[in-house]
Amino acid sequence: MRSETETKFLRLTPATQLLGWVGSIAVFAWAIFATAILLIDSIGSGNVREQVKREQIAYETRLNALSDERDLRAQEADMAHQRFSVALAQISEMQTKLLESEDSRAELEKGIDVIQSTLRRTMSERDTARAKAQELEVALNGAEENGATAAGRIEDAIGTLDFMTSALETTATERDQIAADAQKAFTHAQELEFQAELMKERNDRIFTQLEDAMTISVKPLDKMFAAAGLSSDSLISQVRRGYSGQGGPLMPLSFSTMGQEPDADTLRANGILNQLDRLNLYRIAAQKAPFALPVKAAFRFTSPFGMRWGRMHKGTDFAAALGTPIYATADGVVISAGWGQGYGKLVKIQHAFGIETRYAHMSKILVKVGQRVSRGQQVGAMGNTGRSTGTHLHYEVRVGGKAVNPMTYIKAAKDVF
Repeated sequence: MRSETETKFLRLTPATQLLGWVGSIAVFAWAIFATAILLIDSIGSGNVREQVKREQIAYETRLNALSDERDLRAQEADMAHQRFSVALAQISEMQTKLLESEDSRAELEKGIDVIQSTLRRTMSERDTARAKAQELEVALNGAEENGATAAGRIEDAIGTLDFMTSALETTATERDQIAADAQKAFTHAQELEFQAELMKERNDRIFTQLEDAMTISVKPLDKMFAAAGLSSDSLISQVRRGYSGQGGPLMPLSFSTMGQEPDADTLRANGILNQLDRLNLYRIAAQKAPFALPVKAAFRFTSPFGMRWGRMHKGTDFAAALGTPIYATADGVVISAGWGQGYGKLVKIQHAFGIETRYAHMSKILVKVGQRVSRGQQVGAMGNTGRSTGTHLHYEVRVGGKAVNPMTYIKAAKDVF
């Protein structure tokens, strides 16, 4: 170090020089290592986002396809129900006609019996008249009576015989006509029986299609509730108590059986109606349980439910951009909407069946305490409030006050919704 009057020298020992070199090399290596980590994390995050986006698109496509198929099945079931009602009306009309034809046939058979009895009596009287005519003719030929008187008697006998012959022919014609009418009625009754049999087979096919449709629709919901650890019978019982209102002219399907047990078609029809009622109750229960995702935009899972850093993490974290909409996962009532200690801006929703959901670290709250919300309704926006290391949603599901894994419900519904 040189000045105007003197020069000073600064001497570095070998150890000091070595220490300086080592420090410089360490700083340079740390810079290279940190840069590499940032590049790898950036590339990895981009790949994860693309993968999540592709999975989200596939999920939404599958969801739309299932929704269309469900609507188609519901439309087919409704059309089948209408065809079934028309078929029942036709069967009832055919049964009425069949009964009328049976009564007509019975009356015709009774009339034929009467006509045959009358015919036999008429034929007997004809034979008697012929015998008397022969006797009169013999008496006329062998007796010495007045010719005019005998001729009158013969003329009377012939007139009587002609009258009885005409009556006999008329009776025979009526008998043939009645027999033809009876045969025609019998043939018509056979045709009605054949048509009734065809209608029965068609109804059986319709019943089978409806029963298969009900099985296809109800079985996935049974599996969904079972996978979520919910008792389907208990859920249906609770929903039925909450939706017990009745009214109007619609009643369970029933027919007059004259004091007899309901037939097989009636039992099958009532069974299908019960399945439709069960399916509707399932639909209501599914709306009241948190089977939906709280985030519909592109996101990535950053922390699952379970132990984390030696502490219990009671929810699942979804990371996305600041302000991403957050939606209610089921119908319910808002019981808390405000600041929640480490949760930051927090919304709590009470659902049916003792289930509660929590949405934490939000940047904005869009609901109020006491407000009723529906599944899919926006309740806030994603943020970084409270004890949080970055923008994300902390989502919790609690049953009876105890935290459970939210993914249990989300995974259970992935093949249904």
